[in-house]
Amino acid sequence: MKIIEKPWGKEEVIEINERYMMKKLTMLKGHRCSLQYHKVKQETIYVLSGRLRIHSGKSAKELESKVYGPDESITITPFTVHRMEAVEDCVYLEASTPEMEDVVRLSDDYQRGTDS
Repeated sequence: MKIIEKPWGKEEVIEINERYMMKKLTMLKGHRCSLQYHKVKQETIYVLSGRLRIHSGKSAKELESKVYGPDESITITPFTVHRMEAVEDCVYLEASTPEMEDVVRLSDDYQRGTDS
């Protein structure tokens, strides 16, 4: 298993192949990932523990927000602008198509570009 440290927590890549990818993510309370979208990648988020606020919409100006708890999920389609934010420490699974580099960041708390 490959572990990728992130400023908001970590990603553990459980499986990646030509058809799909499975990751386990840990996000720490008060942190959030970048506001982003994917051109090709489709992903389903499934919360294992904690509470995760997910902002999503057609554009950065048209975002809706919902808090997800254990056993709740959402599927995010290509070109949907989204951001995950930890209401409390949380662990969630991400099952997606395998395009790991398909991230277009619109804004980021940690000043990362599109390649990190």
